[in-house]
Amino acid sequence: MVFFRLLSRLPFPVLYGMANALYFLLAYLIRYRRGTIRENMKASFPELTDAAINRLTKQFYRNLTDLIVETLKLPGLPASELAQRVTFHNDEPVRAYLAGGQAIIGMASHQCNWEWIPSASVLNGMPVDSVYKPLKSPFFEKLMHLLRSRFGAYPLPMNKIPREMVARRHMPRIVALVADQVPDQPEHGYWMPFLHRDTPFYPGTERLARSFNLPVFFLETVRIRRGYYKATFYSIAEPPYDTLPNGAILERYRDLLEQSIRHHPADWLWSHKRWKHTKETYEGRIQVKLE
Repeated sequence: MVFFRLLSRLPFPVLYGMANALYFLLAYLIRYRRGTIRENMKASFPELTDAAINRLTKQFYRNLTDLIVETLKLPGLPASELAQRVTFHNDEPVRAYLAGGQAIIGMASHQCNWEWIPSASVLNGMPVDSVYKPLKSPFFEKLMHLLRSRFGAYPLPMNKIPREMVARRHMPRIVALVADQVPDQPEHGYWMPFLHRDTPFYPGTERLARSFNLPVFFLETVRIRRGYYKATFYSIAEPPYDTLPNGAILERYRDLLEQSIRHHPADWLWSHKRWKHTKETYEGRIQVKLE
């Protein structure tokens, strides 16, 4: 932890120099998950040529290595600087809900630097419960807690969501979930077409919204330039949900996320094995509860 705290105090020019070296290492020497990245891109953008996929792959490695050093910088990043580097847009509806004592659900994704967003949101007067999947390594669990609690964000392990939602039900905040992860049990996932393939999504987000009558927003993160990001809120749904068809919240999230990925393809986490499961494998066993 001392090493990471010292690393976080390095200035950005030094860290980006490290990112440049790491880019060369991952992209050309180790070729980190290159097969997975290219396979995911080709299936998602069948209209692109091999040359275009190659360019997109290089841009992705740039995004990934910047993400790594920027995340390491977070513990030593001054509040004033982070507030300048992440700007929020279309946040008036969110602030209105929070001012009225209402919690909301924020559905984010693995776009750009998602690790900065909870801390930047707190600095901008929007409290956050930052939901994360607990890690097996005690050291990296401690490091994750350090990162996710920066500037007063509240780290919330995924397995404690139900209990915490009840205990903190009267606290206005954004319950932030990176909602494009692979469900631990795909047979209980909500399957729908996404980037040309049947894809399972966690159904828990929609269950939370319906159970606690919470408004839901999509948060898109776009890179303005190196180390600077624009975070924009888009309304997905708001209660009452009596007449909203089951699955509509997840499907609207899917539509907004896919649109964003198509506009900014290099900024999504293509190295993630998002499609390691196929729907055919679980045919006949899929059971989803959204209420």
